[in-house]
Amino acid sequence: MIGRLNHVAIAVPDLDAACAQYRDALGASVGAPQDEPDHGVTVVFVELPNTKIEFLHPLGADSPIAAFLEKNPAGGIHHICYEVDDILTARDRMVETGARVLGSGEPKIGAHGKPVLFLHPKDFMGTLVELEQA
Repeated sequence: MIGRLNHVAIAVPDLDAACAQYRDALGASVGAPQDEPDHGVTVVFVELPNTKIEFLHPLGADSPIAAFLEKNPAGGIHHICYEVDDILTARDRMVETGARVLGSGEPKIGAHGKPVLFLHPKDFMGTLVELEQA
């Protein structure tokens, strides 16, 4: 059911420093910051030949990334995102197999402009999983 790895998301305490490190030290193609108010984050995508890295920085005090960074002040991997052909079919299959879909269970539009859902980390070996419709 899952397709390719779309991105690995890293919560960062300093967005400019993270961008500079990947651009200057690793020679990566780093995109522009993009505010995502519905998700409470500012994102920057780093384009790689086979996937992307997504930097996540809090957008406002009630951002879920702010809470993550309180526990992990240096930042760290926040979630992984897999592509699926049909987000509603994927959601229904997850529910049928006992996996918990976070939030209302209805897809939201993610940073790529496509429907996304998040799956409870306790159901996936401690890893927060995002599904994005391809």
